[in-house]
Amino acid sequence: DALITGHYVSRKANGITASMYRAKDHNRDQSYFLFNTTQQQLDFLRFPLGEIDKSETRKLANDLGLNVAEKPDSQDICFVPNGDYAKVIEKLRPGAAKPGLIVDKMGEVLGEHKGTINFTIGQRRGLGVSSSEALYVTNIDPIQHLVYVGKRHELMADQILIENVSWLANRNIEKNYQIDVRIRSTHKGNRASLHWQSHDSLIVNLAQPEFATSAGQACVIYDGSRVLGGGWITRMQKQSCKTPQIDNLQAKGSLRL
Repeated sequence: DALITGHYVSRKANGITASMYRAKDHNRDQSYFLFNTTQQQLDFLRFPLGEIDKSETRKLANDLGLNVAEKPDSQDICFVPNGDYAKVIEKLRPGAAKPGLIVDKMGEVLGEHKGTINFTIGQRRGLGVSSSEALYVTNIDPIQHLVYVGKRHELMADQILIENVSWLANRNIEKNYQIDVRIRSTHKGNRASLHWQSHDSLIVNLAQPEFATSAGQACVIYDGSRVLGGGWITRMQKQSCKTPQIDNLQAKGSLRL
């Protein structure tokens, strides 16, 4: 009759279709990860933990004699029990562990690295590059094994494009209708307005510039606590960071392909 899961997310039905909402316990809320749920799936799903907090869940598990009632909380992915994500990615994409160069936006080589697998957009520590100013990872090119670094302001964006949008609400949203978006699971949210660019792509105009918004992350859209939908970030605007041309590096004789 239904598929019942232990996700911390709420579902409300009006008798015809169902809507998705953030869980009562916002510290456990998993709606960010479930934005891609289709309407057909949501109609079939039930989330009994969405309206209770974790302490009540533990009490119920204890009352039922479940041996996981006091199991410690974990942020790890189930198939990465030791937290070593790099080894999992290296197994799936061996080239990600290949050494390469660390460069700035002008193509100047600042250092070397032991694999793009060890870096993430916005990273500041552990770059292995000395500088009088704080440097951050601004872009990663896993094909050419390049890690770009720059200043903090180069990572600020106030407009993003999301594609492969999954939508659970009426699409007739006014251009200036204010909603909230989250660009990572721990993100508190930012006010924004939307503009449909095509059937499955949206331009999101952020009220406040965001730091380290990265292509490949999910952007999830909320009206209050209700999940309207979301998509995958493919482009950021109003950034001063430009990817250096590969030709520039090759001309300097410093790029090893």
